[in-house]
Amino acid sequence: MTSIEQTDVVVVGSGFGGAIPAYHLAAGGARVVVLERGPWLASDEFQHDFLLGSSYTRIFDFTVGDGMSVLAGNCVGGGSVVYFATMPRAPRFVFDRTGGLGRRMWPSSIDRDTLDPWYDVVSGALPVTEQSWDDVPFAGGLFAAACARAGRTANPVPSAVDKHLCTNCNWMMAGCRFDAKRSLLLNYLPAALAHGARIRPLHEVQRLTRTPTGGYQVHYDVVDDTDYRRTRGSGVIEAKIVVLAAGAGATPVILQRSAAALGTMPPAVGRYFSGNGERLNTAVVDEARARDLLGLDRGDGTAYEAHQIGRGPCVATWDKLDDSLPEYSRFSLEQLYFPPGLGTVLAQVPGATGPTWFGREKKEMLRRWRSWLTVFTMSEDDNEGVFGAPPQRGNAERIAQQMLGRGSLRYDPTENTLRGWAESDAEVRDILERDGLARVRPWTNDQVGAYTVHPLSSCRIGDDPATSALDDRHELRDHPGIFVTDGSAVPGALTVNPALTIAALAERAVPGLVRAAQRRGVAVRYGAPSPDGTRTKAVPPPLAA
Repeated sequence: MTSIEQTDVVVVGSGFGGAIPAYHLAAGGARVVVLERGPWLASDEFQHDFLLGSSYTRIFDFTVGDGMSVLAGNCVGGGSVVYFATMPRAPRFVFDRTGGLGRRMWPSSIDRDTLDPWYDVVSGALPVTEQSWDDVPFAGGLFAAACARAGRTANPVPSAVDKHLCTNCNWMMAGCRFDAKRSLLLNYLPAALAHGARIRPLHEVQRLTRTPTGGYQVHYDVVDDTDYRRTRGSGVIEAKIVVLAAGAGATPVILQRSAAALGTMPPAVGRYFSGNGERLNTAVVDEARARDLLGLDRGDGTAYEAHQIGRGPCVATWDKLDDSLPEYSRFSLEQLYFPPGLGTVLAQVPGATGPTWFGREKKEMLRRWRSWLTVFTMSEDDNEGVFGAPPQRGNAERIAQQMLGRGSLRYDPTENTLRGWAESDAEVRDILERDGLARVRPWTNDQVGAYTVHPLSSCRIGDDPATSALDDRHELRDHPGIFVTDGSAVPGALTVNPALTIAALAERAVPGLVRAAQRRGVAVRYGAPSPDGTRTKAVPPPLAA
C-alpha cells in the first residue's frame, strides 16, 4: 500500500489568503505544505509579450461563466503577482452594508475600527506607501486634470510598489521583472520558506476527505507545466488543519466536490458571489482637446499618447464613496491600464454607427490606442452569483492549454446592480466628455457577460448560518478544521480594490487558526514578527537533474 504523506497544515493556494497563514503557522512551528495549481516563476521569467506560453498566459486563469467571467492569478504568489498593487482600505460604510439581505452582511465583530490594526500589519509587511503627484504617470495626470476640470476631486492611490525600482513599463499584469511590485514573492512566501514551509507548484487540489481521527486528506493532481488540461500524476496529503485559499472562483468548487465525502456543505458555499461591482469604460481622447482644455504637454507638443506608459491605477476619484448616498449609488473610479488582448477585443467603439466591437470603426479606434484612457468602476452589487455543479476536475473545463476555461458560475445582475453601473457610467461620461475631451463607451457585456478581476464572497464570513458559509473566525460551518481565508470569505463588494482587505482578514484569522491547530495537537504558537521582505525573494528551487 502506498504511504500517504502527513503534515500539520495544508494550505491550498499561495495568494494573500494562503501565503499569510502559511508564514505565521510555519513561523510558529507547524509543518506546512502549500499546494499551488499554477507554476512558480522567478522575476527574470516574467516576459514582456502576449505570446501563448509566455508568463502572461501561464500565470492567469480566465474563466468564462454564464453572465460573468473571472480573471484571476494562477501561479505561486497568486493574485499578488498579477495585480496592480493598488491598496486602499475599504470605506467605513462597507462594513454596514445590507445588500439584498436587508440586514448587515458582515459579522458583528468586524468593522473598519477592528480591521484597521490588521490593515496596519499588512501595510508594513509589503509595504504599502502613498504616492505623490510627482509619482503619477501620464494617464493618471490626464484623469486627474479631467476630474479637476469637471469639479471632482482626484487622489493618488496608495500602492505596494517600490517607486525607486519601478520603470513605468506597464507590464505589471505579466509579473514584475524588476521586483518593484511588492508581490508575495518578496515578503510572506520567502519568510514562510525560511521557517520550513514547503511550496509545491502545479498541484491542483480536487477534493477533501476526512480521516478516522478527524483530520483531512487533501487529494490533488499534478498539472502539466505546459498544457494545463493534462495531468502527470496525483497524490494525497493528510493534515490536521486545511486552509483553503484557492480564490473565490475555485475554493467553493473544491468544497462542492468534497461534499460527497465530507457531508452536506453550508448552504452559502458557492452562493452570494460578488464581482465587486466592477465595470470598465474606454475613453478615446482627442489629443488637441487634451492640450487646449487641460493644458497638457509632455514637453514635445504631445498632450498624451501615453496609454501604455505607467503602472496600472495611480489616480482615483472617491467623491461617490459617501456614506450619505443610498446603497448602490456608491462607487470609486480609477484610471487603469488594461493591456492588449482582452482589452482590445472587449473595448467598444464610442458613437459607432455599425458594430461596436469589430469592423472599420473598431480598426480606427485601435489605430489610436495610445490615446485611450481606461476607467475602472468598483461599485456595490447584489451578490447575485451562484456556482452550479462542479466540473470533473479543477475549477473549470479547460478550453485551451493555458489560461482559458469554462466555469459553472451563473450571474444575472439585479436592478440594483444595473442601476449602480448606470450611475457610474454617467459619472465617467460627465468627467471625460465635457467639451469634446474624449468619447466614452463601457465595455460590452454582450460577449462574455460581466467580468471581474476581484472575485469575492463565494464562501463568505457572517453571523447567520443561512447566508454565510464561515463563522467570523473563517472556519467552515459544521466542518471543524477547515478554514477559508481568500477573497471567498469577504462578505460583499468593497467599492475599492480588495487586496488589502483580503490580506488584513487573513492576518486577523491567524490567531484563531493557531488555536484550532493547538486543539488538534499541533505544536504551534502565535506571535511571529512581520516578515522582512527587503533582502529575500521566494525563488523556485532548481530543476532536478
